[in-house]
Amino acid sequence: MKKIALTLFGICSISAMAQTQLIAHRGYWNTPNPTAKNSVEALKNTQKIKVYGSEFDVHQTKDGVLVINHDNDINGVVIADTNFGDLKNQKLSNGEAIPTLKDYLITGSKDQNLKLIVEIKPTQSKELDEKIAQSTLALVKQLKLENHVEYISFSLNTCKALKAYQPSVKVQYLMGDLSPAQVKEIGLDGIDYYYKIFQKNPEWIAQAKSLGLITNAWTVNDIKVYQELEKLGIDFITTDTPVDFIKK
Repeated sequence: MKKIALTLFGICSISAMAQTQLIAHRGYWNTPNPTAKNSVEALKNTQKIKVYGSEFDVHQTKDGVLVINHDNDINGVVIADTNFGDLKNQKLSNGEAIPTLKDYLITGSKDQNLKLIVEIKPTQSKELDEKIAQSTLALVKQLKLENHVEYISFSLNTCKALKAYQPSVKVQYLMGDLSPAQVKEIGLDGIDYYYKIFQKNPEWIAQAKSLGLITNAWTVNDIKVYQELEKLGIDFITTDTPVDFIKK
């Protein structure tokens, strides 16, 4: 009985120590003097605060250059239809030129304590999804940042391709249409769902954890929602306001 009690105490202690960690959505841009989302400046800002990671979005230009931007276009110029030479002078709202993934990763590598959360945006074809996944992995490997980067995508094709090309990488699915058991069966590492999906299916957090899956919710900017998910034991939240949730 004494051994069982000690074991239970140990489990409870580990559980108590586990805290919900924070990921800055498109970097820490929502500062007292806000900067552009997905900008290098936003990434540098994230390096100054104590959070788990900084999330950003990857697209590919017509001639195969990987760039950082949330939308399919920048200033009305469609990224996938434009060569990088014709795109590189497009400016973010803070005056920066659109960053390349390479430049972004090099900046991110300067803080080994901050994970880089790469969201690869879906394309119009399975073949292109797979090509971008492979190109992204190759660039990360070239820069020797394999242990510094994690991946997320709304595209199941992209998620599967990432794991097929490099099984050791962490990949989480974003769409929210699959149960934890289905995600586990596919061979992915976690579920990163819109917070309202977890509010509708709160049992999914415990189910995911029992299957050894990572759990993350986006985009949580309300302290009450954060506290609700924290009580359910969620591993991470992605937020526009990371400093609001940093434990003092």
